[in-house]
Amino acid sequence: MAVTVITILVGLFMAFGIGANDVANGMASAVGAKAITPKQAALLASVLEFSGAAMFGATVTKTIASGIVSTSHIQDPNYIIYGALSALLAAGVWVMVATYFGMPVSTTHSIIGGMIGFGLVSGGVKVVYWSKLASIVLSWFISPIIGGILAFSIFKLITLTILHRPSPLKAAKKVAPVLIGFTLFLIIFLFSVKTIGTSYLKSLLYGVATFAISFFISWFLIVKYASKNGNEYQAVEDIFKKVQIITSSYVCFSHGANDVANAVGPIALILTITQNGGSVKSVVEVPRYILLIGGFGIALGVLLYGYKVMQTLGHDITEINNTRGFSIDFGTATTVLLSSVFGFPVSTTHTVVGAVTGVGLARGIEVINTSVLKDILISWFITLPFSIGVSAIFYLALTTFF
Repeated sequence: MAVTVITILVGLFMAFGIGANDVANGMASAVGAKAITPKQAALLASVLEFSGAAMFGATVTKTIASGIVSTSHIQDPNYIIYGALSALLAAGVWVMVATYFGMPVSTTHSIIGGMIGFGLVSGGVKVVYWSKLASIVLSWFISPIIGGILAFSIFKLITLTILHRPSPLKAAKKVAPVLIGFTLFLIIFLFSVKTIGTSYLKSLLYGVATFAISFFISWFLIVKYASKNGNEYQAVEDIFKKVQIITSSYVCFSHGANDVANAVGPIALILTITQNGGSVKSVVEVPRYILLIGGFGIALGVLLYGYKVMQTLGHDITEINNTRGFSIDFGTATTVLLSSVFGFPVSTTHTVVGAVTGVGLARGIEVINTSVLKDILISWFITLPFSIGVSAIFYLALTTFF
């Protein structure tokens, strides 16, 4: 009973950290562009994160034995419990430290670092799947570059086809419905493939239908709205403001559904071991109540501490308005989509930072706060060593005293 309570508390701690740090991925650009206030963002994100985790959170997840570290060398199942707790604690500590300083870091990479830490102490270098780690390190560089290039490109496209035209509003009537339709196509396609698990063909059909419907609706609304607004540039920004709320909401809902396993996966593993007399399964069923616990922790983290990282991504790197924020969301969503299609592991956090930087570069490097960007990059490279070291210390302490 004591182990169960401790496990749930540690999992809640990690989930709280995920909510406080990762949720900025979805809401920071919208807050920075003033499409939504920080309080509204926190409330909306907490509801969406909880809903995503509860409704579509992974019901089956691979155990720690088939991920980044092999546990076949551990005979005593209690030591696997200590390892999972150490990984969760180390990841949670690092995510909270990073959040305190407003640094967006990858919670997935933090968990992986925690697993490596106890793996190295318990079995040495041979138990770590180094090829898996190499692909993750590679994603540090690739995902922000792709996200940055896409965000840069889409913002340049908006600038050339809308903002720099003689009549921006007239140009927006032609271009904006296509951009909005394609963005919603990406959202539906990605959600269908990655979150619900629908086939690519069906997901593509859903996406095409969404594109067609959203194209005609957005065209009608733009034409209607244009007749009521005299300031053309502000009218264009207001058009993209509405879309930003949709894209940001999607990122949060999808995040709750896809990333809640970072907190609840180890919880489910530990509970399975304790409930089955110490036996370890190759896959672990995640009960609905565990997903609810994870969703609650994430929602709490957003509400109470999410403003820190939102400030960094939404304000401190570069100034964001609605067209720039839309470009950031587009670059992020497209990068995650391409990565999921090709099976390449990426960090949404890293991708968002790259997209924000890309939009800034589209206006000139002088508008980017390079000192903040440097601090973020340093925090990324600290993530694994910190999580590995702290997890190793926790594991040694738990195995020594218990």
